[in-house]
Amino acid sequence: MNTPSPASCPPHCRDCRLRRTEAFTPLKPELVDFIQSFRAETATVPAGSSVVHEGQTNARLFTLYAGWAFRYKTLSDGRRQILNFLLPGDLVGLQQEFDSVSLHGVEALTDCSLCVFPNDSLWAVFREHPRLGYDITWLAAHEESHVDDNLLSTGRRNATERVAMLLVHLYRRMERLGLVEDGSVAFPLNQQHIADALGLSLVHTNKTLRRLSALGLHELKNGRLRLLNPRALARIAEYYDAAERPKPLL
Repeated sequence: MNTPSPASCPPHCRDCRLRRTEAFTPLKPELVDFIQSFRAETATVPAGSSVVHEGQTNARLFTLYAGWAFRYKTLSDGRRQILNFLLPGDLVGLQQEFDSVSLHGVEALTDCSLCVFPNDSLWAVFREHPRLGYDITWLAAHEESHVDDNLLSTGRRNATERVAMLLVHLYRRMERLGLVEDGSVAFPLNQQHIADALGLSLVHTNKTLRRLSALGLHELKNGRLRLLNPRALARIAEYYDAAERPKPLL
């Protein structure tokens, strides 16, 4: 199946289609103009390429405008742990902004379009617009809550619960972005990505996906995910889908 090219970042932040969705906090025009003023450039990254290398120095900040990516760490023998999946609107690189060396990598899962900010841009944000500085602090706290959920999954959930949690969580994130089409969402992950994210073997991942599919809970077909029984999947995962406030968008 051919993956469609991602939408290009617009020349001006006022034309950003993400800002027109209910998933993100609305900003006054002068704040949008400020963000525009320190956006260094836009970039496209093909699927499978690095956005940030592990050990990279002076990595920049990015907002993922279109496409999927993931943040990961690897061991010396090549084993990889996917830390989280990145979707449109996510801020990329906040962790390494506070260190001279990136302690993780970011890889494009599909072709991606990104807005690029200088690696020293946070100082200007906090100094000139404390409201945006608060938003970035909120994003950092929100990211930590996802880390907590991932730790709970790998530490206490069994394989069935882990896979159910991932499917429901990613579907809900796409739904909030308005990216559901005909009851399904794009799902570019392969089974190795799922295994690396959940700390499972590839064989165990395959068996678990087939088991949930046989129960009529989900369908993965032609790179798209459909939840056939979302309530049952949510119960299995103990996924409590509280209403989420709109996120800041840099």
